[in-house]
Amino acid sequence: MEPEIIVALIAFGGSALGTFTGIMINSKLTNYRLEQLESEVRMHNNFARRMPVVEEQIKVINHRISDLESQEKEK
Repeated sequence: MEPEIIVALIAFGGSALGTFTGIMINSKLTNYRLEQLESEVRMHNNFARRMPVVEEQIKVINHRISDLESQEKEK
């Protein structure tokens, strides 16, 4: 075999290996970032579900405080 062909094959193999490695690393990074984003979305959704409950509890507490203040004023 000609030395030029051997060098070309080695260069091709190195380029292919480097490209494949880069793609795999990029894929792992993308998957990691997607998992982190999914985690953030889950936390946000949990917060959004709980917020109406908290708002209702605050209304009840405010109403109870108003009742107690009016009772105190009547004394």
